[in-house]
Amino acid sequence: MPRPKSVFAHLAASQRDVFLPPDIENQLKELTDHYEWQELPGIDADGFAAELERRNPEVLIGGWSTPRLPNPWPSNLRYVLYVSGSVKNIVSREHLEQGLVITNWGNSISRIVAEAALMHILNCLRTTNHWTMHMHVAKGWNENAPAAWSLYGRRVGIYGFGFIARELSRLLKPFGGEVTTFAPGVPDEVLAEHGVVRSESLKQLFSENPVVVNLAPLTPETTNTIQREHLMALPEGEGVLVSVGRGPVINEDTLIEVAKSGRIQFALDVFHEEPLPADSPLRGLPNVMLTPHRAGPTEDRMRDAGEFAVSNLQRYVNGEELLAVVSPEIYDTST
Repeated sequence: MPRPKSVFAHLAASQRDVFLPPDIENQLKELTDHYEWQELPGIDADGFAAELERRNPEVLIGGWSTPRLPNPWPSNLRYVLYVSGSVKNIVSREHLEQGLVITNWGNSISRIVAEAALMHILNCLRTTNHWTMHMHVAKGWNENAPAAWSLYGRRVGIYGFGFIARELSRLLKPFGGEVTTFAPGVPDEVLAEHGVVRSESLKQLFSENPVVVNLAPLTPETTNTIQREHLMALPEGEGVLVSVGRGPVINEDTLIEVAKSGRIQFALDVFHEEPLPADSPLRGLPNVMLTPHRAGPTEDRMRDAGEFAVSNLQRYVNGEELLAVVSPEIYDTST
């Protein structure tokens, strides 16, 4: 396939700085006859449709700030190179069914999300949220200290075994504890490659591991699958549940009930409703660490997604198979 005649990047300046710093943007420019970036601040979907029609690029680079694409889209547009995650804000399922090709950041950020999961595991074991609240809010010191635990030699269970879970299993290796996963459909050879043991059920995963990390994809089969019996199977006092996958995998009523009991530690980055309501019962609990869906790439590592975009554009130029293509089926299961 020849070089694309034109590539139009629509990103807020702040996003361009982190996803496409000058060295990465220069690589993109070398792959096309005409490259243009523009921010177009405050533009709505109708205004963006008009701008897109006027430019009529072959490739559009978009991100969080890019408005939804029109349908029909401009005649020359063949490929949307989305540097962020979920594409549901920019395209509909109909776009994909009608042949528009779109890729996202794929597994380029998996190791960074895994790093966040590891951070949450360690914070829960060391009851960091308790001490943060105790010292900042209560102005206390070392009174009535809750038990703390080490990750060394500790068993960890992972619900799901996609790219992030695989990176997390690598990060856990130096701690020496056995890692197991409940991941129906993942071949045994993949688990063996990562030195991970299969759990035959979700009940087994929770009953045999004091630390469990939710990294399951959100599908009709996984929605609300973590129930009270699973959380109660974690050992009181030292049990940990980390959720950096999808919030609705955990039954929300059960989550609140067990969290309020204080029997185990939680670290939650994803929720049923986002933003998390100000009056959520999960707020203010010393055994519940909360982060606002921030397990994704840090500012310094968003360039990883930019480098992934360059590699995909090179594949497009070479006529090779693109990576992280969002199909209608993948679209249906993303959030």
